Amino acid sequence: MQYPQFGRYPAARQVIAHVSDTHLLQGGAPLGGVADTVRALEQTVSQLRRLGDRLDAIAVTGDVADLGEPDAYRIARELLEPLASSAGAELSWVMGNHDERGAFRRDLLGEAPSDSPVNRITDVSGLRVIALDTTVPGYHHGLLDASTIAWLDAALADPAPLGTVLAMHHAPIATPLALMDLLELRGQDELAEVIAGRDVRLILGGHLHYATNGMFAGVPVSVAGATAYTMDLSAPTRELAGIDGGRSFTLVHLFDDGFTTSVVPIGAFPVVTNFSAEFLAEIEALSPEARLERFSRKPPGVA
Repeated sequence: MQYPQFGRYPAARQVIAHVSDTHLLQGGAPLGGVADTVRALEQTVSQLRRLGDRLDAIAVTGDVADLGEPDAYRIARELLEPLASSAGAELSWVMGNHDERGAFRRDLLGEAPSDSPVNRITDVSGLRVIALDTTVPGYHHGLLDASTIAWLDAALADPAPLGTVLAMHHAPIATPLALMDLLELRGQDELAEVIAGRDVRLILGGHLHYATNGMFAGVPVSVAGATAYTMDLSAPTRELAGIDGGRSFTLVHLFDDGFTTSVVPIGAFPVVTNFSAEFLAEIEALSPEARLERFSRKPPGVA
Protein backbone atom coordinates (compact mmCIF):
# COMPACT_ATOMS: atom_id res chain seq x y z
CA MET A 1 0.00 0.00 0.00
CA GLN A 2 1.27 3.47 -0.88
CA TYR A 3 1.15 5.97 2.00
CA PRO A 4 1.40 9.76 1.74
CA GLN A 5 4.88 11.28 1.89
CA PHE A 6 5.10 13.76 4.78
CA GLY A 7 8.53 15.30 4.14
CA ARG A 8 11.21 15.62 1.49
CA TYR A 9 12.39 11.99 1.77
CA PRO A 10 10.38 9.11 0.29
CA ALA A 11 10.00 5.74 2.00
CA ALA A 12 13.09 3.55 1.86
CA ARG A 13 13.45 1.46 -1.28
CA GLN A 14 14.80 -1.47 0.78
CA VAL A 15 15.20 -2.38 4.45
CA ILE A 16 17.85 -4.71 5.87
CA ALA A 17 17.78 -6.12 9.41
CA HIS A 18 21.42 -6.34 10.47
CA VAL A 19 21.82 -8.91 13.25
CA SER A 20 25.18 -10.02 14.63
CA ASP A 21 27.05 -12.15 17.14
CA THR A 22 24.32 -14.46 18.40
CA HIS A 23 26.92 -16.87 19.94
CA LEU A 24 24.50 -19.76 20.30
CA LEU A 25 25.50 -22.94 22.16
CA GLN A 26 24.45 -26.59 21.98
CA GLY A 27 21.03 -27.08 23.52
CA GLY A 28 20.62 -23.34 24.07
CA ALA A 29 23.00 -23.35 27.05
CA PRO A 30 23.64 -19.90 28.56
CA LEU A 31 26.84 -18.27 27.33
CA GLY A 32 29.38 -18.07 30.12
CA GLY A 33 26.72 -19.63 32.32
CA VAL A 34 24.98 -16.23 32.36
CA ALA A 35 23.74 -14.88 29.00
CA ASP A 36 20.53 -16.38 27.59
CA THR A 37 21.48 -16.07 23.93
CA VAL A 38 18.46 -18.02 22.70
CA ARG A 39 16.02 -15.76 24.52
CA ALA A 40 17.83 -12.71 23.14
CA LEU A 41 17.51 -13.98 19.57
CA GLU A 42 13.87 -14.92 20.16
CA GLN A 43 13.22 -11.35 21.34
CA THR A 44 15.02 -10.00 18.28
CA VAL A 45 12.82 -12.09 16.00
CA SER A 46 9.71 -11.00 17.89
CA GLN A 47 10.58 -7.34 17.41
CA LEU A 48 11.41 -7.79 13.73
CA ARG A 49 8.07 -9.53 13.16
CA ARG A 50 6.37 -6.22 13.97
CA LEU A 51 7.70 -4.91 10.65
CA GLY A 52 5.60 -7.41 8.72
CA ASP A 53 6.62 -7.52 5.08
CA ARG A 54 8.73 -4.34 5.27
CA LEU A 55 11.95 -6.35 5.57
CA ASP A 56 13.78 -7.06 2.31
CA ALA A 57 16.81 -8.82 3.77
CA ILE A 58 18.28 -10.11 7.01
CA ALA A 59 22.08 -10.04 7.23
CA VAL A 60 23.63 -12.02 10.10
CA THR A 61 27.26 -10.92 10.32
CA GLY A 62 28.92 -13.85 12.00
CA ASP A 63 29.58 -15.67 15.24
CA VAL A 64 26.25 -17.38 14.75
CA ALA A 65 27.54 -20.21 16.97
CA ASP A 66 29.97 -19.77 19.84
CA LEU A 67 31.71 -23.13 19.37
CA GLY A 68 30.61 -24.13 15.87
CA GLU A 69 28.21 -26.76 17.22
CA PRO A 70 25.61 -28.24 14.82
CA ASP A 71 22.74 -27.72 17.27
CA ALA A 72 23.60 -24.03 17.59
CA TYR A 73 23.16 -23.61 13.84
CA ARG A 74 19.89 -25.54 14.03
CA ILE A 75 18.59 -23.06 16.62
CA ALA A 76 19.60 -20.11 14.45
CA ARG A 77 17.87 -21.54 11.39
CA GLU A 78 14.68 -22.44 13.27
CA LEU A 79 14.38 -18.90 14.59
CA LEU A 80 15.44 -16.80 11.60
CA GLU A 81 14.29 -18.79 8.56
CA PRO A 82 10.56 -18.55 9.42
CA LEU A 83 10.97 -14.80 9.97
CA ALA A 84 12.62 -14.37 6.58
CA SER A 85 9.94 -16.51 4.93
CA SER A 86 7.02 -14.61 6.48
CA ALA A 87 8.55 -11.25 5.59
CA GLY A 88 9.54 -12.34 2.09
CA ALA A 89 13.12 -11.37 2.96
CA GLU A 90 16.43 -12.77 1.75
CA LEU A 91 18.59 -14.28 4.50
CA SER A 92 22.36 -13.76 4.26
CA TRP A 93 24.61 -15.70 6.67
CA VAL A 94 28.19 -14.50 7.24
CA MET A 95 31.03 -16.51 8.79
CA GLY A 96 32.50 -15.27 12.10
CA ASN A 97 35.64 -16.25 13.96
CA HIS A 98 33.66 -18.41 16.41
CA ASP A 99 32.03 -20.30 13.53
CA GLU A 100 33.52 -23.38 11.89
CA ARG A 101 33.44 -23.53 8.08
CA GLY A 102 32.50 -27.20 7.76
CA ALA A 103 29.59 -27.06 10.21
CA PHE A 104 28.56 -23.62 8.92
CA ARG A 105 28.19 -24.97 5.40
CA ARG A 106 26.54 -28.24 6.41
CA ASP A 107 24.24 -27.21 9.26
CA LEU A 108 23.40 -23.62 8.32
CA LEU A 109 23.63 -23.45 4.53
CA GLY A 110 22.73 -27.07 3.73
CA GLU A 111 25.86 -27.50 1.62
CA ALA A 112 28.63 -30.08 1.58
CA PRO A 113 31.21 -29.38 4.30
CA SER A 114 34.33 -27.59 3.08
CA ASP A 115 37.23 -25.65 4.58
CA SER A 116 37.26 -23.08 1.77
CA PRO A 117 36.12 -19.49 2.50
CA VAL A 118 32.34 -19.07 2.65
CA ASN A 119 31.83 -16.20 0.18
CA ARG A 120 28.33 -15.78 -1.22
CA ILE A 121 26.23 -13.32 -3.23
CA THR A 122 22.55 -12.63 -2.54
CA ASP A 123 20.38 -10.59 -4.89
CA VAL A 124 17.83 -8.44 -3.06
CA SER A 125 15.67 -7.12 -5.89
CA GLY A 126 18.61 -5.46 -7.60
CA LEU A 127 20.68 -4.74 -4.49
CA ARG A 128 23.70 -7.05 -4.31
CA VAL A 129 24.62 -8.27 -0.82
CA ILE A 130 28.04 -9.92 -0.74
CA ALA A 131 28.91 -12.06 2.30
CA LEU A 132 32.69 -12.14 2.73
CA ASP A 133 34.47 -14.73 4.87
CA THR A 134 37.12 -12.89 6.89
CA THR A 135 37.91 -15.80 9.21
CA VAL A 136 41.21 -17.61 9.77
CA PRO A 137 40.75 -21.28 10.74
CA GLY A 138 42.03 -21.84 14.26
CA TYR A 139 42.32 -18.12 15.08
CA HIS A 140 40.11 -15.21 16.10
CA HIS A 141 41.68 -12.39 14.06
CA GLY A 142 40.44 -11.56 10.57
CA LEU A 143 42.05 -11.88 7.15
CA LEU A 144 40.95 -11.34 3.57
CA ASP A 145 43.16 -13.89 1.84
CA ALA A 146 44.24 -13.75 -1.78
CA SER A 147 41.51 -16.11 -2.96
CA THR A 148 38.75 -14.04 -1.35
CA ILE A 149 40.18 -10.78 -2.70
CA ALA A 150 40.31 -12.27 -6.20
CA TRP A 151 36.75 -13.61 -5.82
CA LEU A 152 35.50 -10.19 -4.68
CA ASP A 153 37.30 -8.45 -7.54
CA ALA A 154 35.51 -10.69 -10.03
CA ALA A 155 32.15 -10.29 -8.26
CA LEU A 156 32.37 -6.49 -8.44
CA ALA A 157 33.43 -6.42 -12.10
CA ASP A 158 29.88 -5.56 -13.18
CA PRO A 159 27.81 -3.08 -11.13
CA ALA A 160 24.50 -4.20 -9.64
CA PRO A 161 21.33 -2.26 -10.53
CA LEU A 162 21.02 -0.83 -7.00
CA GLY A 163 24.63 -1.14 -5.90
CA THR A 164 26.41 -3.45 -3.48
CA VAL A 165 26.47 -3.95 0.28
CA LEU A 166 29.43 -5.88 1.70
CA ALA A 167 28.70 -7.94 4.82
CA MET A 168 31.66 -9.25 6.82
CA HIS A 169 32.40 -10.17 10.40
CA HIS A 170 35.67 -8.29 10.98
CA ALA A 171 34.82 -4.74 9.92
CA PRO A 172 37.62 -2.47 8.61
CA ILE A 173 37.12 0.15 11.29
CA ALA A 174 39.01 1.48 14.31
CA THR A 175 38.08 0.49 17.86
CA PRO A 176 39.10 2.00 21.22
CA LEU A 177 39.40 -1.53 22.67
CA ALA A 178 43.10 -2.41 22.50
CA LEU A 179 42.67 -6.17 22.70
CA MET A 180 40.12 -6.06 19.89
CA ASP A 181 42.75 -4.25 17.78
CA LEU A 182 44.81 -7.43 18.02
CA LEU A 183 41.91 -9.30 16.39
CA GLU A 184 41.41 -6.76 13.60
CA LEU A 185 41.03 -7.48 9.90
CA ARG A 186 44.23 -8.07 7.93
CA GLY A 187 44.27 -7.36 4.19
CA GLN A 188 42.58 -3.97 4.43
CA ASP A 189 44.88 -2.34 1.86
CA GLU A 190 43.96 -5.02 -0.66
CA LEU A 191 40.27 -4.57 0.14
CA ALA A 192 40.53 -0.80 -0.37
CA GLU A 193 42.15 -1.34 -3.76
CA VAL A 194 39.45 -3.78 -4.90
CA ILE A 195 36.47 -1.61 -3.93
CA ALA A 196 37.92 1.64 -5.29
CA GLY A 197 35.66 2.97 -8.05
CA ARG A 198 33.22 0.09 -7.63
CA ASP A 199 29.54 0.22 -6.64
CA VAL A 200 29.96 -0.60 -2.93
CA ARG A 201 27.53 1.62 -1.01
CA LEU A 202 27.96 0.30 2.51
CA ILE A 203 29.95 -2.20 4.58
CA LEU A 204 28.17 -4.11 7.37
CA GLY A 205 30.20 -5.72 10.15
CA GLY A 206 30.07 -7.36 13.56
CA HIS A 207 32.74 -8.77 15.90
CA LEU A 208 33.04 -5.74 18.19
CA HIS A 209 29.89 -6.41 20.28
CA TYR A 210 28.81 -2.78 20.28
CA ALA A 211 27.15 -0.63 17.64
CA THR A 212 29.43 1.83 15.89
CA ASN A 213 30.01 3.56 12.55
CA GLY A 214 32.94 4.84 10.53
CA MET A 215 34.46 5.11 7.07
CA PHE A 216 36.76 2.85 5.09
CA ALA A 217 38.28 3.83 1.75
CA GLY A 218 35.47 6.33 1.25
CA VAL A 219 32.74 3.79 2.03
CA PRO A 220 30.56 4.04 5.17
CA VAL A 221 30.87 1.18 7.67
CA SER A 222 28.11 0.15 10.09
CA VAL A 223 28.84 -2.35 12.85
CA ALA A 224 25.84 -3.92 14.58
CA GLY A 225 25.73 -4.52 18.30
CA ALA A 226 25.59 -8.14 19.43
CA THR A 227 22.51 -10.04 20.52
CA ALA A 228 24.62 -12.24 22.87
CA TYR A 229 26.30 -9.64 25.09
CA THR A 230 27.74 -6.13 24.82
CA MET A 231 31.24 -4.76 25.32
CA ASP A 232 31.27 -2.04 27.98
CA LEU A 233 33.20 0.88 26.52
CA SER A 234 32.96 2.67 29.88
CA ALA A 235 35.03 -0.05 31.57
CA PRO A 236 38.54 0.92 32.78
CA THR A 237 40.71 1.65 29.76
CA ARG A 238 42.92 -1.42 30.10
CA GLU A 239 40.09 -3.87 30.71
CA LEU A 240 37.86 -5.74 28.24
CA ALA A 241 34.45 -6.34 29.80
CA GLY A 242 31.43 -7.96 28.18
CA ILE A 243 28.12 -7.35 29.97
CA ASP A 244 24.79 -9.16 30.05
CA GLY A 245 22.81 -6.20 28.69
CA GLY A 246 22.73 -3.41 26.14
CA ARG A 247 21.87 -5.82 23.31
CA SER A 248 20.79 -4.41 19.96
CA PHE A 249 20.40 -4.95 16.24
CA THR A 250 20.45 -2.42 13.40
CA LEU A 251 17.92 -1.50 10.75
CA VAL A 252 19.39 -0.28 7.46
CA HIS A 253 17.07 1.80 5.28
CA LEU A 254 18.34 2.23 1.73
CA PHE A 255 17.17 5.03 -0.54
CA ASP A 256 17.97 5.79 -4.18
CA ASP A 257 20.73 8.21 -3.19
CA GLY A 258 21.65 7.23 0.37
CA PHE A 259 20.84 5.21 3.46
CA THR A 260 20.35 5.43 7.22
CA THR A 261 21.34 2.99 9.98
CA SER A 262 19.31 2.84 13.20
CA VAL A 263 20.21 0.96 16.38
CA VAL A 264 17.27 -0.92 17.93
CA PRO A 265 17.52 -2.01 21.59
CA ILE A 266 16.50 -5.61 22.24
CA GLY A 267 13.97 -6.13 25.00
CA ALA A 268 10.54 -5.26 26.35
CA PHE A 269 10.59 -1.83 27.96
CA PRO A 270 7.97 0.49 29.50
CA VAL A 271 6.29 2.76 26.95
CA VAL A 272 6.85 6.44 27.69
CA THR A 273 4.90 7.89 24.76
CA ASN A 274 2.94 6.40 21.90
CA PHE A 275 1.01 7.55 18.83
CA SER A 276 -1.28 4.87 17.44
CA ALA A 277 -1.80 3.71 13.87
CA GLU A 278 -5.25 5.34 14.07
CA PHE A 279 -3.65 8.69 14.86
CA LEU A 280 -1.26 8.30 11.92
CA ALA A 281 -4.21 7.54 9.63
CA GLU A 282 -5.93 10.68 10.90
CA ILE A 283 -2.85 12.77 10.05
CA GLU A 284 -2.58 11.19 6.59
CA ALA A 285 -6.15 12.23 5.80
CA LEU A 286 -5.33 15.92 6.36
CA SER A 287 -3.85 18.45 3.97
CA PRO A 288 -0.12 19.26 4.36
CA GLU A 289 -0.98 22.55 6.10
CA ALA A 290 -3.48 20.90 8.42
CA ARG A 291 -0.94 18.21 9.35
CA LEU A 292 1.43 20.87 10.67
CA GLU A 293 -1.35 22.50 12.67
CA ARG A 294 -2.42 19.13 14.11
CA PHE A 295 0.98 17.72 14.98
CA SER A 296 3.61 20.47 14.87
CA ARG A 297 1.96 23.44 16.56
CA LYS A 298 2.66 23.74 20.28
CA PRO A 299 -0.28 24.07 22.66
CA PRO A 300 -1.17 27.64 23.73
CA GLY A 301 1.07 28.89 26.51
CA VAL A 302 4.02 26.64 25.61
CA ALA A 303 7.10 28.62 24.63
